[in-house]
Amino acid sequence: MTQDQLKQQAADAALEYVDSLLDEPAVIGVGTGSTADRFIDGLPKLRDKLRGCVASSERSAERLSRHGLPVLDLNDVESMPVYVDGADEIDSNLHMIKGGGGALTREKIVASVAERFVCIVDGSKVVDSLGAFPLPIEVIPMARAAVARRLAALGGRAALREGFVTDNGNQILDVRGLRIIDAQSFEQQVNNIPGVVTCGLFALAGAQLAMVATSKGVRRLQAPQWDVG
Repeated sequence: MTQDQLKQQAADAALEYVDSLLDEPAVIGVGTGSTADRFIDGLPKLRDKLRGCVASSERSAERLSRHGLPVLDLNDVESMPVYVDGADEIDSNLHMIKGGGGALTREKIVASVAERFVCIVDGSKVVDSLGAFPLPIEVIPMARAAVARRLAALGGRAALREGFVTDNGNQILDVRGLRIIDAQSFEQQVNNIPGVVTCGLFALAGAQLAMVATSKGVRRLQAPQWDVG
């Protein structure tokens, strides 16, 4: 199967899961990226079960609107049963690196309001340890160089994502050369660097369920401490 077919397979599995999860119309959170796009494109089939969606980026909000799906402001939503998004890497603990599309801050915010995070990926994104994919970090522009020096002291090589500005008006540093053993501790370290808006590690609050598409079908990986149904 091609990677595009695998992404579609993961998105379809998430759509089936959300369909089974919702007993009555609800608001759900929707992520950003090529796999999330496929999930969005399938949501019109669940229109009767959706009161609306909260998008993690302007890109996803626009795509939802093109399908005629209501896009809500997170400030008007107290809770959501589920947030669905992809990842650039995910490990067996369901810790992730996200932010290849630059939406990491809003992704982390929207995910924090949901009862469960469902990650949709193809099998190539599952890794033994995080860090082969460059770790995105959103930074306040004036702090870019200072943050890069601190990251160098932690063993990373930070490079500015040229020509890119986040939906929040900030910049992205992509950090290479990392092999992240304790993802939760490293996320805390990076979060505490002045000028960092968001670290692309989703380990302190990882996924509860991952739909992993493979040539042999979709594998479900579940965080052991969560009952996701």
